[in-house]
Amino acid sequence: MRYRVVIERGPKSWGAYVPDLPGCAAVGETKEEVLELIQGAIELHLEELRADGEPLPEPHSEVDYVEVSAI
Repeated sequence: MRYRVVIERGPKSWGAYVPDLPGCAAVGETKEEVLELIQGAIELHLEELRADGEPLPEPHSEVDYVEVSAI
């Protein structure tokens, strides 16, 4: 499965979360670290769902961009 990951750069760290997997998030010092951590978090999240007998959520999030003029 391939899930969309939202990555955000903060003042001192990077954060990532998965819109299709509520509660699945990670924080790292670098973008590379947070990408590695979120991959592990996704795998763990899916393992826990399987262990609980829950269905695995199908990826359904989309990304698009909206342009606005800077005022």
